[in-house]
Amino acid sequence: MTVVLVWLGVVLIGGIGSVTRFVVDRTVTRRVGRPFPIGTLTVNVSGAALLGFLGGLALSKDAALLTGTAFVGAYTTFSTWMLESHRLGEERRAWAEIANIVVSVVLGLAAALLGQWLAEQL
Repeated sequence: MTVVLVWLGVVLIGGIGSVTRFVVDRTVTRRVGRPFPIGTLTVNVSGAALLGFLGGLALSKDAALLTGTAFVGAYTTFSTWMLESHRLGEERRAWAEIANIVVSVVLGLAAALLGQWLAEQL
C-alpha cells in the first residue's frame, strides 16, 4: 500500500470512527438518561474489546494502523473520560467519579483480554 493511500485511509477510517463514537455515545446516553457518563463508558469498553480482538489477529502493519489506530483510536476517547470524571468530582459526586474511573479501567482491561482471547480462538 502506498503512503498516500495509507494516509487517505487513516483520514477516512478515522472519520468513520469518530462519527461512530458520537452516534453510540448519544444513543446510549439518551436511552439511559442518567447523569453518569455511561455513553463514554460504553464506547471505551467496546473499543477496548475491539482493539484487543484486532491485537489478537495477525494483521499486516498497514491493516493494524488502519483498524487499530485510525478507527479504534478515533472511536475511543480517553480525554472525554478524564473530563467527565473530573466534572463528577467538581459536582461533588466523588463516588460516581471513583466508580467511573475504576469501572472503566476494570471493564476496559477485561474487554481487551476478552477480545484478544476471541481472536485467538479463530
